[in-house]
Amino acid sequence: MGAKLGGGGGSRYTVEQNSDINVTPFVDIMLVLLIIFMVSAPMATVSIKLDMPPPIPSDTPKEKKDPIFISIQGPDDIYIGPKKTSLATLPADLAVALNSANPTEERVLVRGDADIEYNDFMSVLNTLQDNGYFKIALINEDLS
Repeated sequence: MGAKLGGGGGSRYTVEQNSDINVTPFVDIMLVLLIIFMVSAPMATVSIKLDMPPPIPSDTPKEKKDPIFISIQGPDDIYIGPKKTSLATLPADLAVALNSANPTEERVLVRGDADIEYNDFMSVLNTLQDNGYFKIALINEDLS
């Protein structure tokens, strides 16, 4: 806390308390920190040269499969690609459409129409999960 030794009213020799913040120590500390960071920053960006072996291309190129879409357009309007299916036969039809040794490990993309009920959408998702399909991605389409 500082003291005020002069100024307006009162006697010439009265000492008043000064409640202003002394920012000089704060500025000194900030300048010291700025210098420390300016000196240490170039040392942190030192690069190390690494001799990495070149990548070896695989002999068998992986063939990318087209994704399988499940479109839900209503309570009884469920499609796997262009083929219509029902909720009861959905897991079997999906396994045929995926054409894989382990169809439950494949990713399935699910999209729902804007007008369907939440219950209808969740019944399809629950049916898929009950049959072991856990890699499910939801597709969102912009309506505007």
